[in-house]
Amino acid sequence: MALQTHTDQMGREVTFNFPPRRVVSLVPSLTEMLCDLGVELVGRTRFCIHPTEQVKKLPSVGGTKDFKVDRIVDLRPDLVIGNKEENYREGIEALEQHVPVWMTDINTISDSLQVWTDFGEITNTTQEAKKIRSSVEQKLASLKSTKTGEVLYLIWYKPWMAAGSQTYIDEFLSHLGYSNVITDSRYPELTLEQMRDLSPEKILLSSEPFPFKAKHQRELELLFPESKVELVDGEAYSWYGSRLLKVGI
Repeated sequence: MALQTHTDQMGREVTFNFPPRRVVSLVPSLTEMLCDLGVELVGRTRFCIHPTEQVKKLPSVGGTKDFKVDRIVDLRPDLVIGNKEENYREGIEALEQHVPVWMTDINTISDSLQVWTDFGEITNTTQEAKKIRSSVEQKLASLKSTKTGEVLYLIWYKPWMAAGSQTYIDEFLSHLGYSNVITDSRYPELTLEQMRDLSPEKILLSSEPFPFKAKHQRELELLFPESKVELVDGEAYSWYGSRLLKVGI
């Protein structure tokens, strides 16, 4: 191995042993991507649940927002993979005092596809990355404009929270053909009165980060008789990467 410097998605120059043979991932969707590329992971967060057989053998370093810096450093990684939105800034800044940290910043479908190219380059898996990226692009093409209507995509309960503009979920909803009724903020808290004023044709209840269930669906069906309420797989709508190849919409 030799030291190489690569620019991450936040425009930071990161120098690390190339190709990295010991990698820690701090993002569930990126953990799955790296596993699918055949990258040797030595650590992951407790929320990294796919692919099951591989991740259950890996030590957990905590959560995405409260990972343990000392635990990660003890794993002696060549490289740590993080994300601007999913990880906390103070933890990343503390971590990069000890080990190289390559950050992703994903808000659009284009960003999510670029990660395949970037991961191929920084992990020496370019050919496999091209192959999987092509499959993801084909899946995206098959889903384009397959849905219609004005939609409210809920991600949390008490308080009610929705996915809004300038988020990956928002762009994915638009790609499917939906029109997101939240247009002025990223993840707003909403009252029932505000939700009524938005008059969504459809309300989507995500399985994550809050695990909406049938009882929540029934609750909203009573509160919003004019809206169609559906439970949806949050991984399909928010996990950029290879998860899209393994779930239904």
